[in-house]
Parts: sequence; C-alpha cells; structure tokens
Amino acid sequence: MRSSQIRFVSFDCYGTLTNFRVGELTKSRLADLVPSGSMPSFLEDFTAYRFDEVLGDWKPYADVLQRALERTCRRWNIAFRPEDADAIVEAVPTWGPHDDVPAPLARVAKEIPLVILSNAADSQIQSNVDLLGAPFHAVLTAEQAQAYKPRLRAFEYMFDTLGCGPEHMMHVSSSLRYDLMSASDLRIGQRVFVERGHGPGNPAYGYQAIPDIGGLPGLLGIA
Repeated sequence: MRSSQIRFVSFDCYGTLTNFRVGELTKSRLADLVPSGSMPSFLEDFTAYRFDEVLGDWKPYADVLQRALERTCRRWNIAFRPEDADAIVEAVPTWGPHDDVPAPLARVAKEIPLVILSNAADSQIQSNVDLLGAPFHAVLTAEQAQAYKPRLRAFEYMFDTLGCGPEHMMHVSSSLRYDLMSASDLRIGQRVFVERGHGPGNPAYGYQAIPDIGGLPGLLGIA
C-alpha cells in the first residue's frame, strides 16, 4: 500500500512510545522478597500474568496490575503487598518517552494524523501523551473501548471512532502479541514492529521492522 493511502498512524503507547518502566519499579519494590538472581524469572511471570489478566472482560487498569502481581507472588510463594501494586499504578503517568520518540514523531504528525490506542486508563494516559512531543488526533483507551488489546474489540472501537477502515491505517507497536497479531488478523493496511526487545517477532505477521521510532518517517516517505 502506498503511504498516501494511509489516513491515520496508530500507536501502542506503553513500551512503544513511553518508556514503560514497570520491570524496573517492580524490581525495586520487591527486592526484599525476590533474590536478585531470581528477579528476571519473577518479572517474566509478572509479564505473563498481566497479559492473561487483559484477555477477559474489561476491568480497571489498577485491578489488572494488582491481580497480576498477586498471582505472581502466589506462584512464587511470597507475600503480596497491595501497596506495591498501588505504587506501580501511581508511577505510570509520570513516565516519559524513549529518547528516540519525540523528534521523528513530530515529523510524522505534520503529515499524517496520529492516534494512540492504549491499554491505559483514561486517568493515566494523557499525562504520558503530553510528554511525547507531538500532537495526537485521538487518544483512545481500553477503558473507552471496554476491552483491552489484544482483543479485536479494542481495535474495532478505534476504527469506529475514527470512521476509518483498517486498510487505511498503519499500526505501530513493540509488542507482537498485544498488537501486531490482532492487527494482522484485522488486515490493518501497514503494520510496524519496533524492535525494543519486549518479545520475539515473527515475520509471518507481515510487518515492517524498525529498531526505533527514528525509522518511521522513512517508511511513510517523509523526509
């Protein structure tokens, strides 16, 4: 598809644009409970449970994080402290972008409307978006859609809100399983995988890969 046929570029926010520091904060908060040598495995389990928690009916983002951490602690047979989950939830709106994001994002925004499709809560996301350094046509959340990615319902909410079919969109994410698998299933016109190390890719899903957001203007033919 020619870039001229792209009406909107949509983005995952946390991890793709915003430096999502949940692993760093979890490591700090639970250092007294999880040995340092075991922390990478603990964080992997926490990541898996967060994904599992968004697959059912929508519930508040704070509940997703709390339930995922509680299940991880149970698996590791350590005490779950609600205040640890609360600290993560409260920190999320303070996190800014990856260093590679603001300049190229602003260049793209001058040519094509930008959209956020995030698993965030409405009360969190705008603080993060304000730090990205570019204007957004729409900021859409799982709370608005009443469904988390990777559920197709979240993406369908975006199409309906924008009045745009998937064939005229580009979706950009650093996560295959939260975003790009669903984007492929829905035949979004262009799919872009930002290789930030948040999980393995699979070229069978028909994406273009870039190492960071600096590669995005080139994909769109923007000088």
